[in-house]
Amino acid sequence: MRARLLIIASAIGMLGWGAVLPYQYAYAAEIRGWGTLLAAAASSLFSIGALVAAPIAGRLADRVNPVTVAVVAQLLGAAGVASLIVIDEPFAFLAGMFVFGLGLAAAVPAKQVLVLRWSSGDDRRKVFAYKFTGESLGMAAGAFFAGQIVDLSTPNGLDIGFAIAAAGFVVSSLLIAIAGRGASAHEEIAFDANAPRAEGTGVVRAILSTPALRWTVVVTITLALGFYAQFEAGLPAYGLTVLDIDASAIGIAAAVNCIVIVALQVVMVRLTAKRDAATLLMAVGMIWVVSWTVLSFAQFAPGIASALFVMTYGIFAVGETIYSPVLNPLTAQLAPRGMVGQTLGTISALQTAFSAAGPLVAGLLLGAGLADVFLGMHLVISMIAVFAAWRIKKALAVRPPVPPLEERYERANPPTAPLTIA
Repeated sequence: MRARLLIIASAIGMLGWGAVLPYQYAYAAEIRGWGTLLAAAASSLFSIGALVAAPIAGRLADRVNPVTVAVVAQLLGAAGVASLIVIDEPFAFLAGMFVFGLGLAAAVPAKQVLVLRWSSGDDRRKVFAYKFTGESLGMAAGAFFAGQIVDLSTPNGLDIGFAIAAAGFVVSSLLIAIAGRGASAHEEIAFDANAPRAEGTGVVRAILSTPALRWTVVVTITLALGFYAQFEAGLPAYGLTVLDIDASAIGIAAAVNCIVIVALQVVMVRLTAKRDAATLLMAVGMIWVVSWTVLSFAQFAPGIASALFVMTYGIFAVGETIYSPVLNPLTAQLAPRGMVGQTLGTISALQTAFSAAGPLVAGLLLGAGLADVFLGMHLVISMIAVFAAWRIKKALAVRPPVPPLEERYERANPPTAPLTIA
């Protein structure tokens, strides 16, 4: 029951992403008349807020009740985005966007820790998959509803989007608080017996000293750069400027991406349940390679370029259904004892930092007419992801077998309640 409430809460909490971020650039630059530089700075500050918050929140989630961390973070995000309703000054808008990003990102590692606590080894991938699917639906729903009622012709036209975001955070926080009632505040999460212990070891040093975890960071960054960093800006820009597709095709592609995730997620979890995480991450990297290859071919087939563009988003979605339930459990399994939240938060921050650079790189390359370089670079990045996942597989193969999560939990906490709290 707790895991179900967390999934629902995560979906509702992502309403704000869809209700605000697709529209804030035009709102700030054109409707408010603050210019493109400030609008871009708002997006950057949102990402910087996320970059600052994730590792700090991860560290807190290891030391205090992660329910408290998630709730406080989301309420902080609600305050930040709600303040945008009454803000009329550009620099105050930047501050509000920073707090919005900080609150949204700070809740992520805490909720990941809660998934690990509130699910057993048998269904952990499934819970992560459902959580990802719920968040995708939440973002899509927020974008859809905001798109119907946002009026970007008036200075107050995005207020309803800000209100949706704030309300989503508040309701999500309430559900997480309800789910956490009666749960242990300091339950130990499973650790890798071969990884460094937390005492006297910083999380970055611990990551660097663990080969499998080190390569997990590389996989995380490259898979993020290979798709997520370009989802909202680079890929649409390529479609519009190079493939000359209609703007409606971008909306269709995003919808197809979401539909494929919803349709395949449960099936994919069942099909991959017995596969090791490293092999599955190799498959995701290969799917990214196929996606960029199809997209590269589209410029030579203008008659079907729109169809190939939409197909690319669908192919990416197949990889997402594998990626989402695998990466976080693997990271948690490899994390040092007592540093699960910190490890998840630090890797999330790195992912955010590199992803934030994606639109800038796309803008520079596509603006300079270097579409082939744009495509080739992402093909290479995706191939690096495949190689890094293979290195994870090799690193795990030479290590002593790691006991199952529940067995390690019981050794660390004898004799307490089972890991599953439902």
